[in-house]
Amino acid sequence: MQIQDLPYPDPGVPDARSGARFLWWLGRNQLGGQLKALVWGLLHFVAVSALPFCVGFAVQGVVDRSGGRLALAGGLLALCGAASAVGDTFLHRAAVTNWITAAARVQQLLAHKAARLGSALTRRVAAGEVVAVSTGDVEKIGWFVEAVSRFTAAALTVGVVCAGLVVYQPALGVIVAVGLPVVALAVLPLLPHATRRADTQREKGGRATELASDTVAGLRVLRGIGGEELFLDRYRRASQEVRRAAVHSARMWSLIASLQVLLPRLLLIAVVFYGVRLAREGRISVGELVTVYSSVAVLSYPLQHFQEIAMAYSFSRPSAQRAARVLSLERHPSEAKTAQTGSTEAGEVKGGDLYDPATGLLAPEGLLTAVVCGDPDAAGRLAERLGGHASEAGPSVLLGGVALDGLPLDAARAAVLVQDKDPVLLSGSLRDLLDVPSSGAVAAADALAAAGCEDVLDTLVQGSLEGADPLDAHITERGRSLSGGQRQRLALARSLLTDPQVLVLDEPTSAVDSHTEARIAEGVRALRNGRTTVVFTSSPLLLDRADRVVLVHDGQVAAVGVHRELLDTEPRYRAVVTRETEPETVAASEKEPRPGDGPGAEGEPRPDEGPRAGRNGLAGPRKIDELAHIDELREIGETA
Repeated sequence: MQIQDLPYPDPGVPDARSGARFLWWLGRNQLGGQLKALVWGLLHFVAVSALPFCVGFAVQGVVDRSGGRLALAGGLLALCGAASAVGDTFLHRAAVTNWITAAARVQQLLAHKAARLGSALTRRVAAGEVVAVSTGDVEKIGWFVEAVSRFTAAALTVGVVCAGLVVYQPALGVIVAVGLPVVALAVLPLLPHATRRADTQREKGGRATELASDTVAGLRVLRGIGGEELFLDRYRRASQEVRRAAVHSARMWSLIASLQVLLPRLLLIAVVFYGVRLAREGRISVGELVTVYSSVAVLSYPLQHFQEIAMAYSFSRPSAQRAARVLSLERHPSEAKTAQTGSTEAGEVKGGDLYDPATGLLAPEGLLTAVVCGDPDAAGRLAERLGGHASEAGPSVLLGGVALDGLPLDAARAAVLVQDKDPVLLSGSLRDLLDVPSSGAVAAADALAAAGCEDVLDTLVQGSLEGADPLDAHITERGRSLSGGQRQRLALARSLLTDPQVLVLDEPTSAVDSHTEARIAEGVRALRNGRTTVVFTSSPLLLDRADRVVLVHDGQVAAVGVHRELLDTEPRYRAVVTRETEPETVAASEKEPRPGDGPGAEGEPRPDEGPRAGRNGLAGPRKIDELAHIDELREIGETA
């Protein structure tokens, strides 16, 4: 795999049982690139290590006054220099390719996993950890993968040079052959301590980053409640902890680096001391002494890769563990089973009712069904279940009698689209935002109109420098330049444009005013006419326009009907929709008039009751005014 061929057509199925197994799996999948880097690395390191032999040969030629030997030594030096340059160039190219392709493979795996898990990912893993894995951890993993081949080449070179010195000059070669492994392995006892300190630093740095992100995201709220200085003090303390941990970790790594410098120099001193004695005794020639000395000096270069591979593994091991933890996540057991068997069986849903066996919720085909749930978190989980994104085990949702969990993920998501209560807008133009897979039956202008985006388009045009076409207007990251209601409406327009068989909306109008909400209710109903739509809401404006309203209480369907009927007959529904507390609901039911109750008969309230409940069963004129307000807003929406 070359860089220009990225991304991978298929990044493969990773071995995510542990961080070490994941690194081994990555190395096996990079085997071709690793072998290429190993070959070029051997050429480079062997050429560099051969230079001392050429220098020693040249020195001995000078001592012997041999011009032929001196010329041969010069030719060998030129050849070794050229081989070293070529090997170094292509080694760097192959190593960088291994690094980038390994990092790209991990990023693709993480992206596929995030797309498969959906919102279940951030419920099981902190968002900050996901970001850390996909950025910094990916680089560290790639660093280790590419460092393996260079370390292997360096280790083989050291072994070859040691063997060559033993053969060339046994008296000094034995000292080098014994001393070099000691130099290379002397820092191993310090690595666990350095790794623990580095892990502590990363942990504290992650906490400080999360605290900073939370502070920035909630800065407006913090300023409003006067908590800005409190959070700044917390971040200041967290940053100081990171600084102390970084200094603590740097001390250990500096000790390791100093040993990597000191020990080879001590070995060199020992070789020179003993070699000079041998030369004075006439047991070795001057050229041999220069050769051994130069070899030991040059070997400090490949020995540096021993330290690098130790550092790369120390940093990449926890990164690989975090990546493996994310990649090992599954939505539920049925999903894991499908992944293990590699099922890609094509499946398509022609249509039908949407039914959830766990709650008993039924959304008939072609109707607008509104779901009222008193617990917002439970509503969000139920919305995800309806889209086949359940994070918990349970019976599969059925669409037209077909289990969504039994379909390929792409087919299930094409059939049912879920828009959660906090949709994300990516940076780019409005045209890019609306460039989504769709049936083609809904035009962008119709989707924007149904979502009540007229004022949003005006805002985008006014803030655009490109021209008058709102589709070319730029949307900042996460739509931060827009209000919450404007972002919500653009996300709704994007969902409407896709025109799926089933559209599930979780609180799509929670951030807009009542007049805009009325227009959106009419627009969605008209645009989705004949298509199955499920809306999780407690807004009377949306509920009054639904073909069918379902109350879900304690995880089960408790009542089914239309909005006004349920207001009359279901106290739990009335409590959620009208925001009544339980005592208010009980009091309202007790105040309803009974025939033959004296002064309260025939519609006249008793003196001690105040206003009586109307015929619609709502307690007091506040509920009657609410219905009147609904009718008024409906007329506004129709005229708009």
